[in-house]
Amino acid sequence: MNLLDATLLGLVEGLTEFVPVSSTGHLILAGAALGLEKDPQLKAAVDAFDIVIQAGAWLACIWYYAPLLLNRLADLRSDSAERRERGTRLVVALSIAFVPVMIVGLLGRKLIKSLLFGTAPVAVALAVGGVVMIAADLWLNRRPRPAKPLEQIDLKTAAIVGFFQCFSLAPGTSRSMATLIGGLVGGLDRRAAADFAFLLAIPVLGAATAYELIKEWRVLVDGIGPVAITVGLITSFITGWASIAVFLKVLARVGLVPFGIYRLILAAVVWKTLV
Repeated sequence: MNLLDATLLGLVEGLTEFVPVSSTGHLILAGAALGLEKDPQLKAAVDAFDIVIQAGAWLACIWYYAPLLLNRLADLRSDSAERRERGTRLVVALSIAFVPVMIVGLLGRKLIKSLLFGTAPVAVALAVGGVVMIAADLWLNRRPRPAKPLEQIDLKTAAIVGFFQCFSLAPGTSRSMATLIGGLVGGLDRRAAADFAFLLAIPVLGAATAYELIKEWRVLVDGIGPVAITVGLITSFITGWASIAVFLKVLARVGLVPFGIYRLILAAVVWKTLV
């Protein structure tokens, strides 16, 4: 892989990781468009690279949410019982939402990579996810109800988000889409659902990246190279930070329907040109 390919894949990862359009799906499609899937050995390295460069987006998420995270850490050490409860609530909620995807991901890793890392499964997942997003947004808008801020997230909502997140293991589904929908179904308002989805990315992306590095380090070094890996990480960090800030503003204004429409259009294009 040359540095231009690494830069382009890092750009795709950063721009799509926190937008409900599937970063892994876009990376698979980008790899196919760049011709990186023709050699089976190189494809294995690129598949691992697609996961490892999530570390750039992971760092961007930590950087963006550093003020909130530091406040919650301060809450945990506070003398105020109310503040300690607020800090503990978020930690417990993130832990509960993280466990299901960790279990399913570890048990199904090989099967997922062998069956679902391809253009056809991605196109199907993009289309199904697009329909789900549009339907969910319209349904929630037609049935207004009191929505909880992030500070009021409960264990039931966290469990719902954790269950929905398991669907994101299929490339093309989108982790942010699955967790956003789970948060909305669980009663969070849009901003709280997005914030919780992105905060949940910190343990999820961190664990996925570390596991992939340990399992595929030699494949990555031989097939991609340390310089290209570094370039991909830096690019995904810069664009990931920007995409969080922009998406949160766009979500508040337009909701999920435009992203659902984009997914349907992209699915049709992919099916016609790459499948």
